[in-house]
Amino acid sequence: MEESNQTTSDRFTLLGLSTVPHLQITFFIIFLLMYIITISGNLLLIIIVRINPRLHTPMYFFLTNLSIIDICFSSSIVPVLLMNTLAKDRSISLLGCATQMFFSLALGTTECIILAIMAYDRYVAICKPLHYNSIMSKTLFFYLSGGSWIAGFMNSSMLVSLTFQLSFCRSHNLNHYFCEMPAFIRIACGDTFVNELAVYITAVIIAMCSFFLTLISYIHVISSILKIRSSKGRQKSFSTCSSHLTVVTLYYGTIMFMYLRPHSKKHVQYSNTTDNVVSILYTTVTPMLNPFIYSMRNKDVKNSFQFSNRQQKNQD
Repeated sequence: MEESNQTTSDRFTLLGLSTVPHLQITFFIIFLLMYIITISGNLLLIIIVRINPRLHTPMYFFLTNLSIIDICFSSSIVPVLLMNTLAKDRSISLLGCATQMFFSLALGTTECIILAIMAYDRYVAICKPLHYNSIMSKTLFFYLSGGSWIAGFMNSSMLVSLTFQLSFCRSHNLNHYFCEMPAFIRIACGDTFVNELAVYITAVIIAMCSFFLTLISYIHVISSILKIRSSKGRQKSFSTCSSHLTVVTLYYGTIMFMYLRPHSKKHVQYSNTTDNVVSILYTTVTPMLNPFIYSMRNKDVKNSFQFSNRQQKNQD
């Protein structure tokens, strides 16, 4: 018994998505396919941008950053999810859990900021085309990109250190499929006020501010698109922007749902199923959709892909 208690204190158990065998197999296949698509789509985009000098612009620089984030973000969560879906032992060490939480939080935060910067870049390109090169200089977009990564890792360091200062006397069973901060706050004993306050403040500053900056940028972009005389050009541009805005709203909306509400058991009655579904949307679905929504519908990327295929055929 003493050995068992010691083991429990050093490890957490991820209860996962389901304990029903046939559902576990179904989930494993679905998430494996989604992970393969995510890695393949984002890697393909990075390679295309890398080999085509015409795509060495701020827009594609930020898209490359987004692809790197999505690959790393998915890789910090999905492999553990796949292993735990079929494994009998779903326990994870304290260090493993802290590491997963650190990288998923850091990359999720960085993605929030990068998406807002990309929306601003589109606003400048469409609404202020004559001033685009002077506004989006190389120095600025390197600073913006670097600042996003630094802010993401600083925010994650603070939140993770606060989380693992808590004591977990209720249970070490996490009713979740990865080590996420809200799930830890629910199983913590003692006062979690500081942790919840830190989550709300960072979520408002990072997620909500990024979302509103994105929304305002797209409102200006759409208003400019509506002035286009060609109905075909207007419809195509509006379709692209609406696709971008849909995916961005899905990402920000699900994150704000998870982080901008009370987390401790004494404050709220919650549904684990709802939380799992919401988390899946921003941890697996959005990273899979991003390269297709942002890039594969883009004319320059399509032309680059077709050119690469022609070169390959000529070599063969």
